[in-house]
Amino acid sequence: MYDFFCGSSILHVTIIKIGHFLSMLVLAGKLPPMNTPNETLAPARGPADHDVRNQIVAAATEHFSRYGYGKTTVSDLAKAIGFSKAYIYKFFESKQAIGEMICSHCLHDIETEIRTAVNEADRPPEKLRRLFKSAVIASLRLFSDDRKLYEIAVSAATEQWQSTRDYEARIQALLKDIVLEGRQSGDFERKTPIDETVTAIYLVLRPYLNPLLLQHNFDHTDAAPAHLSSLVLRSLSPRSLSP
Repeated sequence: MYDFFCGSSILHVTIIKIGHFLSMLVLAGKLPPMNTPNETLAPARGPADHDVRNQIVAAATEHFSRYGYGKTTVSDLAKAIGFSKAYIYKFFESKQAIGEMICSHCLHDIETEIRTAVNEADRPPEKLRRLFKSAVIASLRLFSDDRKLYEIAVSAATEQWQSTRDYEARIQALLKDIVLEGRQSGDFERKTPIDETVTAIYLVLRPYLNPLLLQHNFDHTDAAPAHLSSLVLRSLSPRSLSP
């Protein structure tokens, strides 16, 4: 019994010394640090989530273009893409969520075209004219190029999807920037409250921005940008409020 405890003590002391020696080697950079029991290896990476989302959106865009948004179900998309329905729901909670992303891409393209046209002008009055003209042209292109995708835009406008509300807010912000620049340059009057002015201009432009309203205004799309922007500019002129 005595020999057992004595041998255990010697073994215990030896293990402590070895552990101390290894620790010194690690600190000296001679050995790499050992993993603790709580450390786990990083899992192998599969396709990035955003890549899968983009793949789903691209396939859905093609499917909607062919069969229409309203007639397509998530099951139809899953079958067309080659994914399970459950796998698609891992990335999008509904068909509308997919439609929202497609709609966001379309509206982003329209907004980019509008901003490019506006930035090419030097003075605020011309920027406003270009905004009206480019907004109508870009919106008409969406309608004429792909009627099936236009159905998504109509659904978005009808149901007031977040992507549509965000787009409208950005266009109003762009209008506000132009009006403020025009007031600073002396091209526009300053008496009317800025928010009231921006809202009024947006309401004039809205029938040609909103896809739900645009389809009822096709007869006027050729002349509307010039006529409406001229009317707005006359109302913004400092002379329009002169006694």
